[in-house]
Amino acid sequence: MAFQTHQFPYGDDNYGLLLHCTESNLTACVDAGDAAAADAALAQTGWQLSHIFITHHHGDHTAGLADLKQRHGATVLGPAIDSAASTLYDIRLGDGDHFEFAGRQIDVIATPGHTLDMLNFYIASESIVCTGDTLFVMGCGRIFEGDADMMWASLEKLLALPDQTVIYCSHEYTIANAAFARSVDPDNAALAARQEAIAELRENGFPTVPTRLDLEKATNPFLRVDNAAIRAHLGMETASNAAVFTEIRKRKDHF
Repeated sequence: MAFQTHQFPYGDDNYGLLLHCTESNLTACVDAGDAAAADAALAQTGWQLSHIFITHHHGDHTAGLADLKQRHGATVLGPAIDSAASTLYDIRLGDGDHFEFAGRQIDVIATPGHTLDMLNFYIASESIVCTGDTLFVMGCGRIFEGDADMMWASLEKLLALPDQTVIYCSHEYTIANAAFARSVDPDNAALAARQEAIAELRENGFPTVPTRLDLEKATNPFLRVDNAAIRAHLGMETASNAAVFTEIRKRKDHF
């Protein structure tokens, strides 16, 4: 069974994602922030929406949910934690849960920090993870509802995935993230080269999403808290990984 993806932009910097199986003809939309954008993507691909996977309750991920669910009769899978959007969820999910979609197992990874209800969806058979607002290209989500220790523990779960895992995140923040990354990891040659490459992509109107876990391990400071050069730059050579993460996140908040 062939598995296909179709990423589409909406809003100022959001991305939605369609997941489609050609044999079963099932199609899932990851998050539902803009019903019109999702419908346009469905029309472009010719796919019929059957499922909606919600990563978290923020409006830019759920504002179009009621409209899409009603129009398409889609089954909505979302976090077990209650929110303003959760009355629309048909199936409630938590950490360690898994479900079948189009003959594939999807593992649910709870990654609280940005919000308390944040879920990531990992499809091992396709080497894909949908990280919502947890892990970005060369960045991570701002901490609104959790705390830094919680966010670091969430990122550790993603670090444990295979290096070849393709990461679909929900925002185009990469130019700003790369500039910040250079400020805390200035001697990283791989990061410098990648900053140039992503600048060229954006200048030509191309997305920087998706990314791969091995690329993020090499260039994303939030995943490199054990790196000796970063620790030396921060003056935190003997600090815990969680403490180094906390400092980097604090600096990003004020960058």
